[in-house]
Parts: sequence; C-alpha cells; structure tokens
Amino acid sequence: EKLDKEKDSLSQILRKSNEMDSFSLPEIILSGQSFSEFFADVTPFTRLKEELQESFAEITDTRTATEVAKTALEDQRSEEMELRKIQTLQKHKLDEEEKKKQDILKASKGEESRYQKILEQTQQSATAIRAALFNLQGTEAIPFDKAYQYAKEVESRLGVRAAFLLGIIAEESNLGKNVGTGNWRKDMKAPRDTEPFLDITRRLGLDPDKMLVSKKPYYGWGGAMGPAQFIPSTWVLYEDRIASLSGHNPPNPWNAYDSFIAAGILLKDNGAGKGTRAAERLAALRYLAGWKNATKVAYAFYGDEVMELADYYQQQINILEGK
Repeated sequence: EKLDKEKDSLSQILRKSNEMDSFSLPEIILSGQSFSEFFADVTPFTRLKEELQESFAEITDTRTATEVAKTALEDQRSEEMELRKIQTLQKHKLDEEEKKKQDILKASKGEESRYQKILEQTQQSATAIRAALFNLQGTEAIPFDKAYQYAKEVESRLGVRAAFLLGIIAEESNLGKNVGTGNWRKDMKAPRDTEPFLDITRRLGLDPDKMLVSKKPYYGWGGAMGPAQFIPSTWVLYEDRIASLSGHNPPNPWNAYDSFIAAGILLKDNGAGKGTRAAERLAALRYLAGWKNATKVAYAFYGDEVMELADYYQQQINILEGK
C-alpha cells in the first residue's frame, strides 16, 4: 500500500515537473505573464525537484524493507517446518518409550526379580548382536555386523566415530519411516528436487516411480532418499566425493554402503571428526537443521536422541570387540 501511494504521488510530481520544465522562452514572453510573475514559480519548481528525489528515495527504502520482511518470513517458515519435524520425532520417541514401559510392567507384574530377568535377557551375546538386523529406510535391513563394518570403514577413512554414524543412520531411517513412504511426483519440491531426482534415477537405471522417498508431511516437503535421508538437490552436491570413496559411479542413495559414506562425509563437514561428544552432538544438529539453526534450543531433542543411540551402539561395539 505504501509503495502504491508513493508511486501515485510520484506520478503527480512528474506531471507537474514536466509542465513547468517544458516552457520555452518564447512561451514565457507570449504568455502574458511578467518575468517576475513567471519566475515566482521557480521556488515551487525547485521544491518539486526535491520532492521528486525524496519520493524516489522513499520508494527505494520501502522496497528494501519489503524484501527484508519477506526474507525474515521465509526464514521463520523454514524454522517452523523443522520444529514440526522435531515434534514428529518426539511423539514417536515418547510412544516407543511408553510401549516399552508397558511391556516391562505387563511382563513383570510388579515382581522385581522377574523385572531384572527381563533386563538381563536384553544383554545380547556377540553372536546375537552380529546377526541382529540393522533397519534402514528405503532399502532392505542388513545384519548389524555388516552395518558395523561400513561404519568402521567410514571411521578409518573420515575420522567419524562408528557408533555415532550408526546413531545418525538409525535416527534418520526412523524419521523416514515416521513420515511414511512417498512418491516423487507429489511429495518432492519441484523443480529443486524433482529434476535432480529424475537425473539420479536415470543414471542408475532405476524406475523413479518405484523408488521410495519420504512422504510429504503436512508442514513441508518430503522426497528424502534412502538410509541417510538426503534430498536429491543435496545428494548431487556430494556425488563426486561419495563416488571417490565408495567406488560406485554414480553412487546410489538407496545403497547402504553409499549411504553410510554420504552421511560420514556430511558429518565430517559438520565437525564430527573432532571426536568429542560436544562436536558430535553439534554435527548431528547441523545434519538435521543446518548450521544456522543448529544451536537453537528447540532442536536439542534431535541431538540428544542421536547421542543416546550412539551410546547404545557403542555398547554393542564394545561387546563385539571384547571390551
């Protein structure tokens, strides 16, 4: 509204300025006005010129303020989308914890000895750990022993701790399952992700309509691919680096090995290679929300969740390594 008013005012100033500026000397002489009368208009004319410059400045300032406000609103909307993603994770985590508690209470029926027995039974042997399935989003589950081998290789080549990487993959696969499985035609943002997605599947010889991606939730876009849950526009930025480490060219976001390497590269870029707990937690938050939002309190849940999973997998790894 402010811009419209300024433009209307500007048009009136321009018309008046043009009228005064268009008089020639003969016209002044023939107008019947005395020179003194005519030049009495010089001062208003000068003011008109000043008002013209002021109006231009006002329009420029208003446009700048509008763009700043627009950018702020877009940032706010993106943050709200990420917060709703966090809420989805929190709800599923609470549901899972409640179910575990109810199962234990039902089995123990208040008997401490039976409760302890149930807890003891959860301590798996090294053989059982190796055989246990490590669930992945967008592809078949693999034995934990295989997942551990992939994670150890990433650790040796990129310096990202194996247990932490397993925690990230498990959390991202869990998030992918939570939001369901979708289709690129209706769940991806076009053309940002649809175009690179079609290029990825074409080069891999895959049918895009048969490849699982995360479903679009009510608060944003889906389209994340495979165990590491990369969106297509991000995956293509990392393809060359993934291919150089995995030996697969092009790399496949639905391939477990490629996904582990992709996640490891991104986590290393996010600072996880430092190896400290604080650095790993921050890297996890950057993995989810980017560098700008990683330190916001609202995203703390994701970092805590990943570190809990990392602790769990470190215990499994310690058993495998006889520690």
